[in-house]
This record gives sequence, structure tokens and C-alpha cells, in this order.
Amino acid sequence: QVQLVESGGGLVQTGDSLRLSCAASGRTSGSYAMGWFRQAPGKEREFVAAISWSGGLTSYADSVKGRFTISRDNAKNTVYLQMNSLKPEDTAVYYCAGRPGALYSGSSPEFYTSWGQGTQVTVSS
Repeated sequence: QVQLVESGGGLVQTGDSLRLSCAASGRTSGSYAMGWFRQAPGKEREFVAAISWSGGLTSYADSVKGRFTISRDNAKNTVYLQMNSLKPEDTAVYYCAGRPGALYSGSSPEFYTSWGQGTQVTVSS
């Protein structure tokens, strides 16, 4: 399995930027697909972004397209989520997710087998 630890969340104002990081440990010698999801109070967990093992394939939820960028540094076993032009509706707990052995897992949470503990992002208006 892959253990995941998120960091970088916080309280920001509308229009600000944040960069989330997700450090992977454990079974990181082979390929693993990664993604970011989020869950706001009273809502279901939703897909935010996904990235392939090589980093060459990415996908985004429509709500964040053009504002968020997912990237990865396999030498550091770390995945990033750069969030720009933040809005109050981006307020949520953000989770990174991984699937060892997969090249790309897409937007469905059931395709991921490892999850971090989450990091809170709060955007004030």
C-alpha cells in the first residue's frame, strides 16, 4: 500500500492561492496513479483532479478547470495541487488518493485504494 499525507491547507481570502502537497511513502517503487478529491460540509466527496504516473495525462472537474493545476514529482514521491483564484465554494477538506500499480485512475473514487487524512481549505468572502 501507499501511505499519503497532505499538507498546505489553510484559511485564505477570495482570489488568493494555495498549494497543497501530498507526500507518498510505502509502496512507491512502482507506478501509482494519483488524484485529489474534496468534501464540503453536508456534501458528498467530489473529484477535483487526477494525474497519470508519468504526469502526461491530467483531468479536472469543470468547477476547477483553469484555476487548479495538478502536478507530481516522482523523485520526491509528491503530488501537488496548485489552487489559484480561490472562491468560497472551494471551501472543503481536500484529500489526495492513490492507486499503486495503476498508470491513471481518473475521476471515480472507487478506483483509488489509498487515501490521506485530508487537509482543510477555507476561503473567506
